[in-house]
Amino acid sequence: MTTDSSSRSNGEDSVSPLQPQLPLLTAGMQGIGGNIKTIPSDFVVEEIPLYEFSGTGTHVFFYVQKKGLTTAETISRLSQALGVRRFDIGYAGRKDSNAITRQWFSLEHIDPEKLKQLKLNKIKILDITRHNNKLKVGHLKGNRFTIRIRNLHCPLQEAEALAQKILDVLCRRGVPNYFGPQRFGYRYDTHLLGEALVKNDIQRFFDFLLGHPELESQPEFVPARTLYHQGNFQAAYEAWHPGFRDHRDGLKAIIQSNGNLNKALRAMDRRLLSLFVSAWQSDLFNEVLAKRIDKIDIVLEGDMAYKHDNGACFRVENPSAEQPRCAAFEISPTGPLLGARMMELTGPAGEIENPILQKTTLAPEDYIRIKRYGGAGGRRPLRFLPKNIRLTTSRDDHGDFLQLSFELPSGCYATVLLREITKKQ
Repeated sequence: MTTDSSSRSNGEDSVSPLQPQLPLLTAGMQGIGGNIKTIPSDFVVEEIPLYEFSGTGTHVFFYVQKKGLTTAETISRLSQALGVRRFDIGYAGRKDSNAITRQWFSLEHIDPEKLKQLKLNKIKILDITRHNNKLKVGHLKGNRFTIRIRNLHCPLQEAEALAQKILDVLCRRGVPNYFGPQRFGYRYDTHLLGEALVKNDIQRFFDFLLGHPELESQPEFVPARTLYHQGNFQAAYEAWHPGFRDHRDGLKAIIQSNGNLNKALRAMDRRLLSLFVSAWQSDLFNEVLAKRIDKIDIVLEGDMAYKHDNGACFRVENPSAEQPRCAAFEISPTGPLLGARMMELTGPAGEIENPILQKTTLAPEDYIRIKRYGGAGGRRPLRFLPKNIRLTTSRDDHGDFLQLSFELPSGCYATVLLREITKKQ
C-alpha cells in the first residue's frame, strides 16, 4: 500500500484497475517495448547528495547499497541490528526494492566501528563519514540511474535509433513531470487514502487501507481484505504478509483500540499518513499535467512559472516575452500541490487548472488538516530535463539489452521517462 510496498510488484505483471492512463508527450512516436527490472542489477540508482558532508559532527552518515529491499525495510533492519529507533535513522528519499540502490542514511552518536562490523543480508555499507545535522527527506540534489531494457519489440539497433529520437524530443521539450506509479502504491490507491484523511473520513480511510478486496490486483491479499470486511480483524492481521507492516499496524491499532477508529488512527505512523496526503496532492497534479500535456513547454498568461536555476516562481503576465526563456529551459509552467501555500493560477492558465481543483470541494478545516499532515502546498514544474544521458546496447548472459544512463533532479521519476521510450504503462 505504501510507496515502498508497491515496489514488490514492478507494475509489468499486473495493473491496478484504479491506475489512470496518463497521456504521453511522444504518443505519436513508436516505442521500443521491453521490460525493466528483469533482474535487480538492471535497475541501479545512486543518490546525488544536496550538499557536501563536512566530515565532522555528531551525526554519522553511512552510504548503503541495498538489493531487493525497500527503504522502509532497510531502516527496520538497521534499527533492529543497531538497537535504535527507526525514527532516529535519517534518510533523504525512498527507493524501490526491485533494484540495486545506493543511498545515504544518518544516525547520531553511533560508533562508526559498529557500522563497519555490521553484517546484514542484502545490505552493504560502502562508505562512512560525519556531518553536523541529521539527514532529512528532501536533502537530495537528484539521482543517477543506470537502467537496462530487455525483451525489446524490435531489433537492438532499431530500438537504439527509436529511443534516441524520443530522447531528442524529451531533451528539447522536457519530460512530463508526472509523479510515477510507485507514488500511489501497488493498488494505486494511496491518493484515495490521502483524500479520506484530508476530509476526515476515517471509516473510508481504513476501508481502503485494509479492505475492498474487489479492487485487489494481487490475489494473495484478497483473503486478508475479505476478513477485514467481515470484521475479523485478528484473522486479517494474521493473514497479511509480515512485510506489509503498514497494513498489520493498522489492524493492530484497530484491535488494541477495540474498534475505535479515531483512536486507531492516532496510533498510526504520522509519516505514513503524510505520505498518503502527499499522494493525494500528487494525483491532482498529474490530472492537471495530463490536461496540459501538449503545452508543457508553453507558458500561458496567468501561469506561475518555475525558475530552474533557483526554484523560485513568478506570475506570467506577458507570455510572449517569457516564452523564449521557456524554450531555453530557463523556466517552465507549473502544476498545483494543493494546500494553503499554493498560488492559484489566473487567466487562460487558470481556466485549465482551477476546475480540476474545484472538484475537490474542500472546506476550510480540510486545509488545516492538509497542513497538519505536512502538505503546506506549492507549485511543481510540469516538466524536467534529464542530464548526462548515455545510450548504449550490449548483451550479457540474460540476452540483448539497451542501457540508458542519466541523472534526474530530486523528486523526478525515471519510470516516467522510460514510459515515453517503451510506450508501456
